[in-house]
Amino acid sequence: MDKYLIKNTTRAEREEIVRKSLSCGGGGCDECSGCGVYGAGDAYETYLPYINGEKEIAEINAELRARLIR
Repeated sequence: MDKYLIKNTTRAEREEIVRKSLSCGGGGCDECSGCGVYGAGDAYETYLPYINGEKEIAEINAELRARLIR
């Protein structure tokens, strides 16, 4: 959705989007480290390029899928 694009959000908004989506530290995943178990690494770290305004979420998701699905 366009409202989540880097050009339409601030860094603080992007960080909140990622945190809410992943529920990191919010009890949603109970910080189980499951992302690391499946080779994805730390979920928050994975989306730092989006938070920092370097890559869109769709780009990160595509890269993640390409790396994990063979």
